[in-house]
Amino acid sequence: MPYTLQHLDSEAALAASFDLMRVLRPHLGSPAAYVAQVARQTEQGYRLLAAWDTERIVGLAGYRELENLLYGRFIYVDDLVVSPELQRSGLGARLLSAVRDEAVQRQCEHLVLDTGLHMPLAQRFYFRQGLLARGMHFTQRLQGGEPA
Repeated sequence: MPYTLQHLDSEAALAASFDLMRVLRPHLGSPAAYVAQVARQTEQGYRLLAAWDTERIVGLAGYRELENLLYGRFIYVDDLVVSPELQRSGLGARLLSAVRDEAVQRQCEHLVLDTGLHMPLAQRFYFRQGLLARGMHFTQRLQGGEPA
């Protein structure tokens, strides 16, 4: 089935992506809180690319351009999720490829992302897409609530 890739930029489109994003980020609260969070992230350069079938969003890639001393200019992929029934269909690879193409167009030097140590299938997917594991990501919760 052909899928249309389109950046989400309206509140209605963002709200329509909530259920799918929740597959990846089950800690997300309400659709309204999610839309507000994405709006704040958008102010910091976050973009959300959606794959649509004829009626619904079936894949999402959230990313942003950053720059640091380690990578220079790079695209960081915050979120990549495909509807469970479409996983292993090539849609995740298509979304990642579209983000990679944008990184090249922006003359970024790297594509960077993190995945959980508890997600071996995701790790295998990223290796197949040409990404390499270069380190470990450490985090420390500074305020109450569940760890991210």
